[in-house]
Amino acid sequence: MFSSRRKAAAVAAAACLALLAPISASVSAEPTPAAQEPAIYTVPNTDSTSRTEINRTGAQVLSVRDGVATVEATPDQAQRLRAAGFALGEGTGIGEALQRINRGKAAPGDFPPGYEGYHTYDETVAELDKIASDHPDIAAKSSIGKSFEGRDIPVLKISDNVGQDEDEPEVLFDCNQHAREHLTTEMCLRIANRFTDGYASDPAVKDSVDNREIWVIPIVNPDGSSYDVESGEFQGWRKNRQDTGTDLNRNWGYKWGCCGGSSDDPNAEDYRGTAEWSAPETAAMRDFINSRVVGGTQQIKAAIDFHTYSELVLWPFGHTQDDVTEGMTQEEYDRFARVGGEMAQSNGYTPQQSSDLYVTDGDSLDWMWGQHKILAYTFEMYPANGGGLDGFYPPADVIEKETARNDAAVDILLREAGA
Repeated sequence: MFSSRRKAAAVAAAACLALLAPISASVSAEPTPAAQEPAIYTVPNTDSTSRTEINRTGAQVLSVRDGVATVEATPDQAQRLRAAGFALGEGTGIGEALQRINRGKAAPGDFPPGYEGYHTYDETVAELDKIASDHPDIAAKSSIGKSFEGRDIPVLKISDNVGQDEDEPEVLFDCNQHAREHLTTEMCLRIANRFTDGYASDPAVKDSVDNREIWVIPIVNPDGSSYDVESGEFQGWRKNRQDTGTDLNRNWGYKWGCCGGSSDDPNAEDYRGTAEWSAPETAAMRDFINSRVVGGTQQIKAAIDFHTYSELVLWPFGHTQDDVTEGMTQEEYDRFARVGGEMAQSNGYTPQQSSDLYVTDGDSLDWMWGQHKILAYTFEMYPANGGGLDGFYPPADVIEKETARNDAAVDILLREAGA
């Protein structure tokens, strides 16, 4: 799947990054005064309710492990959390964290030294073009629309009769809604390569391609992903590049802004935008998914939206902590839990309802199910707990292992799409 240059770089990455201590989160487009620079803290003894309270202060929970939350907060937010009774120790400043991880600078637009195993936006587009060229009978590349800065959002269709719209269950895999989560792009590229390169030799792959229509969108947020590496150093960027940035995974239209699971502060990392679908990237995803309603029936039956990190398999709903609620019967919930548990057993992740992490609103998971009854999951990939920014930037030598780790889960969802 990787060139010899990428394989060599991936091996070198381990040596470059093994000494990195846990570090931390995202930054704004403009320099932040040192007095208000965010920092990364650990908060012990949290649960879903307390983590939702943390997020509602404007701070952001980055990961959770055994009840210990890793949190990004400004000094003012940290003060409010302490006043509310949360135990925060000394934090690691964002500037210091970025300085520690960016040990060298690449050419503009490329990943920093030690991360050459990752694909930039241009390299991802080229990889999709190559897949379509090498496998023209089963793979076709197109675009679902444009980003805020005018980049195409590429999509690859994989099917045995790729030029036809067959009456077969469709499955969607999308990645990189959040800019800094580059490992997810590699996950989507693995799916694209596996179900094309393996078609002639792997009977299970052939069966899936012959009986499903598979859609792969490796970079939902091309502007943010490109910005995160365009200087040759990581920026820790999460949102899109529209004004101060919108969190794409809080901008979807189902229960948008309903439940304290996103922010109306344009400077917040989970800023939901000026209105539902105000980000062109989410509007493009909406229009594409809506376009798969044929004869009044949604053809996409199942989906995985890949994120990092925490090693979780999540299912709807995120906007409420109730299992059975408007739009979710007990039977439907039980199916989500059953399939989610089976996928988690295959990859070693933890299965849970999305709101068990913390309450969110306006996310893709809730919209796909709430609007279209798509059996939609979010995977939070490796690592289980990076402690901060290093969790978003794992070394390139883990790409092969941590993407292959989800092969069986992908196969389970493809099977379930036909149920």
